[in-house]
Amino acid sequence: MNNRIDEAVATRAYELWEKAGKPEGRDEDFWRLAEQELLNEDRGSPMRTPDTL
Repeated sequence: MNNRIDEAVATRAYELWEKAGKPEGRDEDFWRLAEQELLNEDRGSPMRTPDTL
């Protein structure tokens, strides 16, 4: 992934982790959840074109 995407995922994962009460040992869970949220958000974008899957 590129740095901009990694930064967005990291920011969102941190937000989710904080909301969940900062549980230890679940960093990968929050990273995957953040990735999925951002992918879903991108798929709903009106600026998305078929070649930006």
